[in-house]
Amino acid sequence: MATAKKAAKKPAAKKAPAKKPAAKKAAAKKPAAKKAAAKKPAAKAPAKKAAAKKPAAKKAAKKPAAKKARKPNAAFMKALTPSAALASIVGDKPLPRTEVVKRLWDYIKKGKLQDAVNKRLINADEKLRQVFGKAQVNMFEMTGLVGKHLK
Repeated sequence: MATAKKAAKKPAAKKAPAKKPAAKKAAAKKPAAKKAAAKKPAAKAPAKKAAAKKPAAKKAAKKPAAKKARKPNAAFMKALTPSAALASIVGDKPLPRTEVVKRLWDYIKKGKLQDAVNKRLINADEKLRQVFGKAQVNMFEMTGLVGKHLK
């Protein structure tokens, strides 16, 4: 029986430290009760999200079936006549803006006119200097300057 008492005391001794944190948990349970009350509306929100995801999945399934080819903007595709200075680079036939810029970049790359240090800058040769009006142009300025030579 003496061993039974010792065995009974040991778990009791282990339970005593467990009670101290339990007291802290009791204090923590009060805010937890508030959190539980606060979580009730939040618990409904995931149900709404789950319901919202189902129609989104249906829409995603419909998109590939109804996918259409993208149409280019008519303003970009309108053929414009280049000025004489620009015609020496891209040709004298009417071209859409997109094709003019494409041919300009081909000319720039072929002549290695892009600045070696700052790739955004274009060093103009004699033909490009007539179009740009200056020796070095930023690539973002280029389209605006070229637009002045298209009618």
